[in-house]
Amino acid sequence: MRRTQAGFSLAEMVVAMAVVAILVGVALPAYQGAREAAYAGAARAAVGESLLKAISHAALTGSEVVLCPGDANGCRASIDWSHGWMAFADLDGDRQRTPNETLLHEQVSLGGDVHLRSTVGRTRLVFQPNGGNAGSNVTFTVCDGRGPAKAVTLVMANDGRLRNGVPTGAAAEACMHPMP
Repeated sequence: MRRTQAGFSLAEMVVAMAVVAILVGVALPAYQGAREAAYAGAARAAVGESLLKAISHAALTGSEVVLCPGDANGCRASIDWSHGWMAFADLDGDRQRTPNETLLHEQVSLGGDVHLRSTVGRTRLVFQPNGGNAGSNVTFTVCDGRGPAKAVTLVMANDGRLRNGVPTGAAAEACMHPMP
């Protein structure tokens, strides 16, 4: 009486591994691209939420509100917002948060390979009681691990209106590189 062995032959195993390798090779880049797109979308939404909170508080309370890259401990003098930002009621007008000034919003570092940059020279946004932004328009460039071709801009006019845009090639490329 002869017993048959159950299992895979070496050839079947090699074919199965080749199929799995092809599937992983196709699915992994698609997954990574979708993940980066989701992180970039979350960054744009977070910027919009912060701007809305800052504008609303300034208009409702009649006080100036500062939005800047940094955390509850203070603003950073940088155009790189990727490591988080905060909004606070600037009661004394010095553009620096003190313990008696209300922290309205604090955003933690962005996920994935997302970078967020503001216009050169715009390290702080100051919202006035009329809801407008003091100074010139500000452009935020959002880029991620998918490359400079997928970068977008958020442009905020002085009156608080926000619109989407397309960055220049140089701005998109600069956004891709981490800042010191």
